[in-house]
Amino acid sequence: MTDTAPAPYQVLARKYRPETFADLVGQDAMVRTLKNAFEADRIAQAFIMTGIRGTGKTTTARIIAKGMNCVGPDGEGGPTTEPCGQCEHCVAIMEGRHVDVMEMDAASRTGVNDIREIIDSVRYRAASARYKIYIIDEVHMLSTSAFNALLKTLEEPPEHVKFIFATTEIRKVPVTVLSRCQRFDLRRIEPEDMIGLMRKIAAAEGAEIAEDALALITRAAEGSARDATSLLDQAISHGAGETSADQVRAMLGLADRGRVLDLMDMILRGDAAAALTELGGQYAEGADPLAVLRDLAEITHWVSVVKITPDAAEDPTVSPDERSRGVQMAGALPMRVLTRMWQMLLKALEEVAAAPNAMMAAEMAVIRLTHVADLPSPEELIKRLQDAPPPPAPGPGGGMPLQSMGAAPVANAPGPAYTAAPRRNGGAPSAALAQDVQAALARYPSFEHVVELIRANRDVKLLVEVETGIRLVSYQPGRIEFTPAEQAPTDLAQRLGSRLQGWTGNRWVVSVVPDGDAPTIAELRDAAETALKAEAEAHPLVQAVMAEFPKAKIVRIETPEQRAAKVETEALPEVEDEWDPFEED
Repeated sequence: MTDTAPAPYQVLARKYRPETFADLVGQDAMVRTLKNAFEADRIAQAFIMTGIRGTGKTTTARIIAKGMNCVGPDGEGGPTTEPCGQCEHCVAIMEGRHVDVMEMDAASRTGVNDIREIIDSVRYRAASARYKIYIIDEVHMLSTSAFNALLKTLEEPPEHVKFIFATTEIRKVPVTVLSRCQRFDLRRIEPEDMIGLMRKIAAAEGAEIAEDALALITRAAEGSARDATSLLDQAISHGAGETSADQVRAMLGLADRGRVLDLMDMILRGDAAAALTELGGQYAEGADPLAVLRDLAEITHWVSVVKITPDAAEDPTVSPDERSRGVQMAGALPMRVLTRMWQMLLKALEEVAAAPNAMMAAEMAVIRLTHVADLPSPEELIKRLQDAPPPPAPGPGGGMPLQSMGAAPVANAPGPAYTAAPRRNGGAPSAALAQDVQAALARYPSFEHVVELIRANRDVKLLVEVETGIRLVSYQPGRIEFTPAEQAPTDLAQRLGSRLQGWTGNRWVVSVVPDGDAPTIAELRDAAETALKAEAEAHPLVQAVMAEFPKAKIVRIETPEQRAAKVETEALPEVEDEWDPFEED
């Protein structure tokens, strides 16, 4: 009697690796193209497979190699898209030991010498198979020299040679290589197909796993079949045959989605204390703070998409309870709240990842989110500003505002006129305060006073625009009419009125009228300087200097009045009764 040793354990990702095109999940377009090419005998000399990790690039390359070299159970078959899996070539290829199917990892063999070995061997025919096939995995890792050395052979290989490349970084592959290959983009596996695959593998292994647990695994796999089967393998071991969603959630370090939705409700209500308590509870139960914020961002994105396209709610990875709550949120929350929360969560994820204490950073992020939950929208802010009364004018002598002195604003009044408000002590009402407004504006009897007000408030940009862009038509305190010069900005009237109202506390009416031909302040100033310069050039002494020095120029002209003002400014103040230490008492 002979003892037979049990077969060594094989991980599920390798045990259930697809062996035919029919076993490939979620790659229908590629399978259809390859089947048609095989049936029409239009097999390209080179293929390149690209896609994210775990979608079947290397597996597809081996299936293509099997199909090219399969001879069938009877040894008489030709190239096929349905390899038998029984002939010596199919078995040897799937076990990775076929002499004519050479797999090379470009991540470890990147140099031109490695490619030279391939170039030297392609001239020899296959030892036993129909084709000699070179499978180069992670081909984007090859050096530039290696790619260049491969180009000629890749473009015109011998009839018995085929190349199959696989890469996750298609952008790093030179265009000269891509143009010589038939390219196939392997898609992420859809959640429905992934759940079906996981369910099939679990049944084959005799393991019981809950549907919501499969949904969690599918969501964590992000479209990768290898990631999903590896997680399923771990979940089966974790659950000892019966695996629930809570066990998978604990295994992955995820928070309960229902509790994350509760946390989102608390944040949107602005309840900071409850939100921090809920976050602390999830952290105490093993949830990673970064995973909680990531789940919040994922839910925010999903609710936003559901708000735009309601069909997105029918996601098989989402439980019915989560689906109903998400649809309810999508109907109640405005898009501005969701987009603001998304932006803040993206910033919070960066902070939590870089913070020395992730929980502290997550708590600060939650506090920020709750405090902006009830902020008004820009539209509401504009409406409030439009509905609010204008700022009150300062009282006589710059004292307290008129409104606080007993004035009440007139409803629907065109300007900041005020009527008398009854005194709290029941005395007689005060006189109308509209005259006080006029008295306040009377401090600016001319437009020059307005210019001085702008200069006093150091608004240099507005000062330059007023001096160069306003052709004054009429002026009275509180009302300005002008024709804009060519270089004047289009919003000058609006900004000038707004600044004057803010500085004086009274509304100014600034209007733009046509046909004004008055010179601007800058033009008047330039004209005065030009006249003064012409007068100076006409002076005999200046003409004599110019004749003696032809290249001389008048740079600056200073009038006696300007000189006297400058001297007066720079002079030291006189000191009366200055004490002389040598003066006798």
